[in-house]
Amino acid sequence: MDHFLYRDGALHAEDVPVAEIAAAVGTPFYLYSAATLTRHFRLFDEALEGVDHLVCYAMKAASNQAILTLLAGLGAGMDVVSGGEYARAKAAGVPGERIVFSGVGKTREEIATALAGGLRQFNVESEPELAEIDAVARQMGVIAPVTLRVNPDVDAKTHAKIATGKSENKFGIPIARARAVYAHAASLQGVKVVGIDVHIGSQLTDLAPFRAAYRKVAELTGQLRADGHEISRLDLGGGLGIPYERSNSAPPLPVEYGAMIREELGHLGAQIEIEPGRLIAGNAGIMVTQVIYVKEGEGRDFLIVDAAMNDLIRPAMYDAYHDIVPVIEPAPGAESRPYDIVGPVCETGDTFARARAMPPVGPGDLLAFRSAGAYGAVMASEYNARPMIPEVMVQGDQFAVIRRRPTFDEMIKRDTIPPWIGGNPAA
Repeated sequence: MDHFLYRDGALHAEDVPVAEIAAAVGTPFYLYSAATLTRHFRLFDEALEGVDHLVCYAMKAASNQAILTLLAGLGAGMDVVSGGEYARAKAAGVPGERIVFSGVGKTREEIATALAGGLRQFNVESEPELAEIDAVARQMGVIAPVTLRVNPDVDAKTHAKIATGKSENKFGIPIARARAVYAHAASLQGVKVVGIDVHIGSQLTDLAPFRAAYRKVAELTGQLRADGHEISRLDLGGGLGIPYERSNSAPPLPVEYGAMIREELGHLGAQIEIEPGRLIAGNAGIMVTQVIYVKEGEGRDFLIVDAAMNDLIRPAMYDAYHDIVPVIEPAPGAESRPYDIVGPVCETGDTFARARAMPPVGPGDLLAFRSAGAYGAVMASEYNARPMIPEVMVQGDQFAVIRRRPTFDEMIKRDTIPPWIGGNPAA
């Protein structure tokens, strides 16, 4: 469920007409619903009610400070994968004990920053990383809490570019080597093992891969405890998918996911950590764009819009599908026709949809890309010297710009010209 609905023939974000926001901020822009973000976080929190748990929002999905501050106020922890994300989490008021630091390439500087600022744990991805964390912690005179991320060699049945739990993926320690690596970790003076971490991929629409991975985690927990390790936390990652195509069957609900966790791991008495990102943010955001031209081509017609692949790269990178709907509700029975929906960037890959059936639309009409709240704004760039587009949040009948569009002058002034280049560009 989201809060982007037609009312009196116009698409609204909660109680605000989307067209009103477009008139105020210009297109294209991202638009988030605070009510949807809140609801989706609470669905996960309630799904694990009665279990000692922490829901850590995977902020790589959408990391605007307004989103993070909203979720932090609801009690969310944060799953971060870089020093920049750690800084954003702290700036949003998230205490260190609610920050989990993941990622395969933590630098020495990032490790030191997190140890100095406080964190819940490092999710360790490799033996060299474990050694580096130990060295930095000993140098600082502190003990680093760690879990080891195990790779369970489970096929998540998702897109190859977002699968993380197979043996050929770069993530984690092979589960067959886990006991040996845990034994080594226990011998180190700068780290303290607190649990196990696993994450098998993103946009999973079936619970079976989760179940297979968690059964392996349960077995490993028993083995490690028998070996004398204190396994008090199980970090289960995220990955639960969302329905990008509304005509498709719906993915499992958080309540079903929570029930499965209880079945497979509830008997272990460990604290459960989960790291949802896409399901919290995905359907909480849309991207709004305006049609520039309707072009008749040879054998196909095009809707050329003012958003581009640099604003929303998922279709170009993953062949991802997004529902695209007019902001003004089509008349009942309006006849649809197929269009390729494309942006203005000089790349054939700047195509959002091919032969997509659309009701009558023309130049100046507004379109909304649904389910764009996750991996939209965070993956955007300024390719073709196109400014990063604004982000806007609504709550009830209010809206606010939470990241403004930079001017061309601001973009240009970020660059510096070395003294050995002659001439005066401003002359």
